[in-house]
Amino acid sequence: MTPGAQPIRVAVLGAGTVGAEVAHQLLTRAGELEARVGAPLVLAGVAVRDLEAQRTPALPKELLTTDAESLVLGAHIVVELIGGVERARELVLLALESGADVVTGNKALLATHGSELFTAAERVGAQLNYEAAVGGAIPIIRPLRDSLAGDDVRRILGIVNGTTNFVLDRMDEHDDTFEEALAEATRRGYAEADPSGDVSGTDAAHKAAILAGLAFHTRVPLDAVPVEGIERITPEQVRGARETGHVVKLLAICERLTGPDGTEGVSARVHPALLPRRHPLASVRAANNAVFVEAESAGDLMFYGAGAGGPETASAVLGDLVSAARRHVIGGPGLAAPPSSGLPVLDPGVVTSRYQISLTVRDEPGVLARLAGIVAGRGVSIETAQQSSADDGGTATLVIGTHRAPEASLAAVVTALGAAPEVEAVAGVLRIEGE
Repeated sequence: MTPGAQPIRVAVLGAGTVGAEVAHQLLTRAGELEARVGAPLVLAGVAVRDLEAQRTPALPKELLTTDAESLVLGAHIVVELIGGVERARELVLLALESGADVVTGNKALLATHGSELFTAAERVGAQLNYEAAVGGAIPIIRPLRDSLAGDDVRRILGIVNGTTNFVLDRMDEHDDTFEEALAEATRRGYAEADPSGDVSGTDAAHKAAILAGLAFHTRVPLDAVPVEGIERITPEQVRGARETGHVVKLLAICERLTGPDGTEGVSARVHPALLPRRHPLASVRAANNAVFVEAESAGDLMFYGAGAGGPETASAVLGDLVSAARRHVIGGPGLAAPPSSGLPVLDPGVVTSRYQISLTVRDEPGVLARLAGIVAGRGVSIETAQQSSADDGGTATLVIGTHRAPEASLAAVVTALGAAPEVEAVAGVLRIEGE
């Protein structure tokens, strides 16, 4: 213990899977944490909605309270793990305005109100730490904020949702349908009772907004992040990917690019994509997460590990907590928001991609030539085309792979193909990334 160091009072808001684990470790590892901080970390209390609810790990009842406001105002550091947005925002602002440092794992809160919260923290010289908000146990916030601060990050590809990665991995390895894979994820505890936020891509979009803002030093509003989920991914698409040496992954993609008018800006988006099996992210299995960073000087970097789980995410929370507590012992300024580069968020239509378009078409001569004309008429060129006849002889499956083109042009191609009389259905559209 540092001579003269006073105990540091820590308030934990929320006692779910992560909150209960953080509180448990503060109690059971007190001596070890004190040695690292230089002062005792005292758990002032844990704010909960229901005092009688069962919790794992179990917590002493005398530490539980429903009076979150009083707990916050009596703490030096507040750990926010209640989830949601509005109530969390109220309590985090209350903590910051009182001069307390805040540690949070709340990606939705940061994606929607991050600018307001960082401004509040900077105004009083407090810290707002959020390592657990993007990749669970994976250290990615500090590397982007600190280690790569002198580099030029060009692109980030992230598998940042464990539920969707587990589902897609099951579909690839076991030929499950989407529904079967999701049921297995639920049975194993990888999916929430309501998994819509995960499978729709919303959870990953929150994380993409945070990563893009941090990597490119500019604010990326959540509503500027286009999102597609995995609900429509079929076993046929997954098998087709396997046959061409690809795997389907839900990716959060953040990149710095130049628009057609020469404007430099940033883009963030979330969608399922085809990755070559040789790409490092293709080997990310089950419910694990990984973030692949392409930097100008450092080159390619990958951060891999558990994206969720009580002990795993608690590790990231406690890392932030120790960092904030050390500042109380040795002094120093708060952690300011990254300076803004002023880069705009570009319209999604200017992003360039490659598409793989799966069509059910009439099995008759001349169809491929006519559809190729539709594609070329929108300024897009075909790289590959593979056709296989159906058993009934009346229809065929046609898979078209395009060269790289603007998203707006590719979207126009898909719309035009869907309206063509030769096309019975657009069976699926996947972007190709990582090549």
